[in-house]
Amino acid sequence: MHKILVANRGEIALRIMRSAREMGIKTVAVYSDADRNALHVRYADEAVHIGPSPSNKSYLLGNKIIDACRQTGAEAIHPGYGFLSENAAFARQVKAAGLILIGPSPEAMEIMGNKLSAKVAAMQYNIPMVPGTEEAITDIAEAKLRAIEVGFPILIKAAAGGGGKGMRVVDSANHFEEQMQLAVSEATSAFGDGSVFIERYISSPKHIEIQVLGDNHGNIVHLFERDCSVQRRHQKVVEEAPSATLTPAIRAQMGKCAIDVARSVNYTGAGTVEFIMDDKLNFYFLEMNTRLQVEHPVTELITGIDLVKEQIKIARGEALSFKQEELTIKGHAIELRIYAEDPANNFLPDIGTLQTYITPKGPGIRVDDGFEQGMEVPIYYDPMIAKLIAYGKNRDEAIDRMAHAIDEFHITGITTTLGFGKFVMQHIAFRSGKFDTHFVNKYFNADALQEDNEDEALIAALIMQQLLSGGKKEAPLVADVSNWVKNRKEL
Repeated sequence: MHKILVANRGEIALRIMRSAREMGIKTVAVYSDADRNALHVRYADEAVHIGPSPSNKSYLLGNKIIDACRQTGAEAIHPGYGFLSENAAFARQVKAAGLILIGPSPEAMEIMGNKLSAKVAAMQYNIPMVPGTEEAITDIAEAKLRAIEVGFPILIKAAAGGGGKGMRVVDSANHFEEQMQLAVSEATSAFGDGSVFIERYISSPKHIEIQVLGDNHGNIVHLFERDCSVQRRHQKVVEEAPSATLTPAIRAQMGKCAIDVARSVNYTGAGTVEFIMDDKLNFYFLEMNTRLQVEHPVTELITGIDLVKEQIKIARGEALSFKQEELTIKGHAIELRIYAEDPANNFLPDIGTLQTYITPKGPGIRVDDGFEQGMEVPIYYDPMIAKLIAYGKNRDEAIDRMAHAIDEFHITGITTTLGFGKFVMQHIAFRSGKFDTHFVNKYFNADALQEDNEDEALIAALIMQQLLSGGKKEAPLVADVSNWVKNRKEL
């Protein structure tokens, strides 16, 4: 494998290209009109324009991706995450074109791409399941009886897709039919598939996922867990590895279950098995993501393994070079997704030009991004600007490093989630590890963010006063100001 086409954009395209370059492999970028001057286009050895800015006219067109491979002589395609990364039809196109897809088989994608077929596959190995229906609901009256049997509240979920679409919490039988119809309608609109099923609603869940790797020789390992419980609108914002909650015994049980889920579809490549965990530490299978996850850097930092390099080696037919018993957890890592969103306005996306863009540096700090100062954040794609990752010898050190790095990450021109990230790092629920997927609804509000912004403005003003005074003794010291703000918050 001498040349790889990266069928993606932004930070993940750059991240893949860097690992490929270290392996001595040439890379090809593809780009839309909006990304003509993007960093991944400049970094790659070659670049091919594939169409207008909207993704359905560029990054989602498999034929254009394959044509770009033929044009440049690329032998393999790395799809990253999003776009075509879990598209079984595209995977078959790639295979039919005589190319290599750096990912699992189309069959594994297809089975795990539907929550119901994924459940059926996992049940072969007696993986714990949330009580509910095991097939798509066709008879609403019968489903209502099953919901009563399971016990309210229950959760109606779309079989296809994710991101909270086609999902409804129902508190009583009186609202079941109405919520069912809404869920079916939303699932049909979002995924072209109105299939839904029901599960018992777990009220205070943690979202725990296990990273797995499988080769073409029957070897499958897990690389421990990530806690992805800090979410907004059912989408992750903060992830960490390992979890502050799991015991070694539960970690081993979940790891074995994740390997068994992967084995149920003869999984190859990197994948993630997701679980939901209740407040009594009972865990249940949710789904499997058949691609590289956004949050994979935290796993890389605690294991010392480059997941992209492993994906490429597996696609080349190599066997895993390590065994399960050789893998250990070292230290702690936390990732903050930095979005062009306004946390004070329900995390609504923001667009504009990055007038200031200065990334933090220092021990244990990693930034995966695809932007630089002066670039525009386009409206056509996911609003994530960067991933800020902090690593420490333990969880407290990782949290402290993250908080300091957030302070040193300077972005102006657009509103971002940096302030929200600082709020999370400082909150007692997060620091204690006693939080669940309702963290944002329970603890976060715009007033908390506004108070922090006012304090920052006050500190900046007083520091400026000190500088203008020429450092005279009567001017307030920065340390005194910081202590004053801290004491004010404790009142």
